[in-house]
Amino acid sequence: MESRRERKKRQTRQLLVETALRLFAEQGYEQTTVAQIAAAADVSTKTFFNYFPTKDDVLFAETRERNEAPLALIAGRRPGESVPDLLARVYETMIADYLADADGAFRDPAVMRTYVDIVTTTPSLQAKGLHEVFALQRRVADALVAAYPDELDPVSAAAIVGSVVGATQAAALVSLARGDGEQEVWAAMRRGIEVALRGLDAYRA
Repeated sequence: MESRRERKKRQTRQLLVETALRLFAEQGYEQTTVAQIAAAADVSTKTFFNYFPTKDDVLFAETRERNEAPLALIAGRRPGESVPDLLARVYETMIADYLADADGAFRDPAVMRTYVDIVTTTPSLQAKGLHEVFALQRRVADALVAAYPDELDPVSAAAIVGSVVGATQAAALVSLARGDGEQEVWAAMRRGIEVALRGLDAYRA
């Protein structure tokens, strides 16, 4: 069971993320300082740095933490489990973990849309976001090669990961842009994964 101290830390961390996103949306990422975020959240600047080493870590730290889950699942692949089945299970498990975190900072679709808008329209964050995605893709591809040494080579693994990540992100962005709710966004991502795993032959006339 979560202790009172752990709950307080989680709530403070979530408050800092939500406050930062609000200020970024109101006055721009570059124009917002750590001191302003801390003041708006009614904490000290030192407290902010206890949770996040830099300003951009407010946007990427939670994602990095969640990215460890798929790597562990791939490393523990089930006997006889195919690559498509494993990747589908990774997705379903990540959704379940995300939904179990009822108080997560990004559970609100409006907050998620703000996050996406900021990351995709701020040049410095675009570069950071791409770096984060590419780094994760490399790690996942390496994990797949290790899990399927007799079936996958590095090029094939990289292509599989790239197609799945690209399809998922593209589907999610379209769903968010049209104002879909949480369930619709997840369904769009699931469809993106299915397209990536089945290939374009499924749409051949």
